Amino acid sequence: MPSPAKTPRTAAAVADPLERLVRFLDTAEALLARLEPLLPEALPQPDWKAPAYRWRRKNGRGFLQAVAQPHPIRLKDLQDIDDQKQRIVANTRQFLAGRPANNVLLTGTRGCGKSSLVKALLNEYAKKGLRLIEVDKSDLVDLPDIVDMVAGRPEHFIIFSDDLSFEAGEDGYKALKSVLDGSVTSVPDNVLIYATSNRRHLMPEYHAENLETSKVGDEIHPGEAIEEKISLSERFGLWISFYPFSQDDYLNITAHWLAHFGCAAAARENWERDALNWALQRGSRSGRVAWQFARDYAGSHAPKGGK
Repeated sequence: MPSPAKTPRTAAAVADPLERLVRFLDTAEALLARLEPLLPEALPQPDWKAPAYRWRRKNGRGFLQAVAQPHPIRLKDLQDIDDQKQRIVANTRQFLAGRPANNVLLTGTRGCGKSSLVKALLNEYAKKGLRLIEVDKSDLVDLPDIVDMVAGRPEHFIIFSDDLSFEAGEDGYKALKSVLDGSVTSVPDNVLIYATSNRRHLMPEYHAENLETSKVGDEIHPGEAIEEKISLSERFGLWISFYPFSQDDYLNITAHWLAHFGCAAAARENWERDALNWALQRGSRSGRVAWQFARDYAGSHAPKGGK
């Protein structure tokens, strides 16, 4: 009579507990090896020695990416906005000193130094513990996570969002509004929000909405809808406005940048008409346009070895 076939010994059939444990661990290790390629990569830890960061998302998760080379602009490079500089510098110094300070909304004409002013603050006060975190509008929904990540750190963080504007119902709008002054959790003392926008109220308003007694779409109380749109900007404690430059201001800024790019000896009558024509073509007399003209002019006129 043939002997019965032997059945393979499974982990459950092994009598020795130690051998059963070894087999279980081998099976688990093999399973993990198959699953590992499917797992998301570990996110990099923040480099807390860096002066500036960008908030980035990867595989649906956010992290702080250190900025290797922050913009080198300095406060002294920003001409003809002395009042705006004075107000934001005073607020930032209060913040760094541990005294009460406000979130800041910088609004007004394009190209007149709003975002440059925030970047210049970092270069001025990085050695005193100031740090800058740039957050895109689309990532503002992560603001609570960013605040939690830096709370308790010894540095002072400005969360910076450039060129803000919203449409009704955007998630970023609600998140920013909540963090500014609406959440049950208070914002830590080492965090402020600085934002720039070409419009003060951050959301579009329509002529029909100002006719409070009329029907606006399906809105029964259009006046309350207007209040909702204004409420976000009002949660910034400090408003700093920027205005179009006069012709003289524009030319003074151009002269500053020409000197910066190595054309300090250039006679004003040699470049003034070209600078005005450049602004006319661009439809703007702004600091950005002056800087762009100076780069163009210096590229063809600066002495060899200039910046």
